[in-house]
Amino acid sequence: MEKRRIAILGSTGSIGRQALDVISQHRDLFEVELLTAKNSSDLLISQAIEFDANSVVICNEDKYKEVSDALQPHYIKVFAGMQSVCDLVAGDNIDIVLTSMVGFSGLSSTVAAVKAGKTIALANKETLVAAGAIVMELAARHGARILPVDSEHSAIFQCLMGSAGADIEKIHLTASGGPFRTWSREDIAKATRAQALNHPNWSMGSKITIDSATMMNKGLEIIEARWLFGTPGEKIQVVIHPESIIHSMVEYADGSVIAQMGHPDMREAIQFAFSFPQRLPLDNRKLNFAELGSMSFFAPDQERFPALKLAYEALAKGGNMACIMNAANEEAVAAFLQERIGFYDITDVVQDCMAGADFAASPDLDAIFRTNEDTLVMAAEKIARLSGRKSFQQ
Repeated sequence: MEKRRIAILGSTGSIGRQALDVISQHRDLFEVELLTAKNSSDLLISQAIEFDANSVVICNEDKYKEVSDALQPHYIKVFAGMQSVCDLVAGDNIDIVLTSMVGFSGLSSTVAAVKAGKTIALANKETLVAAGAIVMELAARHGARILPVDSEHSAIFQCLMGSAGADIEKIHLTASGGPFRTWSREDIAKATRAQALNHPNWSMGSKITIDSATMMNKGLEIIEARWLFGTPGEKIQVVIHPESIIHSMVEYADGSVIAQMGHPDMREAIQFAFSFPQRLPLDNRKLNFAELGSMSFFAPDQERFPALKLAYEALAKGGNMACIMNAANEEAVAAFLQERIGFYDITDVVQDCMAGADFAASPDLDAIFRTNEDTLVMAAEKIARLSGRKSFQQ
């Protein structure tokens, strides 16, 4: 395998840090060309020096001088702002672009990399949630290959590899159930920020951890799977699997089911996207089935976790509805993390925005960006009214 030159968009986040750990285990095969961060200048500086990056981008332009001064002695080029990210990912010096920026903010840079025909290691599920039809059409037109990095979608991708051309009967998208899997609706309604951030299996950033608690993360993954694998929503089923050993399964027309398994460790999916189609050794915990003993599976409760129902509704509606859902969720999760609203207020805000925002059946990319901005404003207004309640006043 020839050495692959990698850009990591969002290198200071959870996925970015784990990607750099993968690279550190295979310095002969992977080379860091570009690192980007929004605000974490200190960590970006140390990563750039350790991995001898060619270029870095600090998206917060106020921190440009700090990063530039620190990296000038190391002859590492420093840029600022999101436009710089979009410009640099198209460079001939980059083979693979890991898109691990959080939320809708990752869309523009992913589109730039797709238009440049790059291999995309996709960890930013919001890209396909907000603009799946547009991005997949662009990928086909420009010859870009999109490889999933989400553990569930990487699992599905791997399950499909051995049955090319076979009819998919169903995709079984596994979910841990999050920290509130066994809680009553009444108790979930009173859940605190700290409780929601206490995920039982995975170590993730705060936004995705809250999404896991509401199960919106699984809703986003339903929509992502629809676009990645061309599978209609009615063939994508969520199953609760608390042990998080089976990362997802594919059921075929003959009734056979192929599953991909492993301990909860995002590095496996990251490395597979980097090395595809080869598999490389990884310093991680290996499965011991005798110690594992048993695994359990349950149907999700959409009354306690209404985000799943909203995701299926958004997918069925099409157009810009999933973008509306995603934008409202981003704003509501941020408000919950600031302790301005309650736990179920998150999905209430999403539902209200889906009912009230302007629907576009066939949006172009500009319309998707307008939808996102308009929905953020609408969600902020709804949150302001909710946060004025006595129980959430600061």
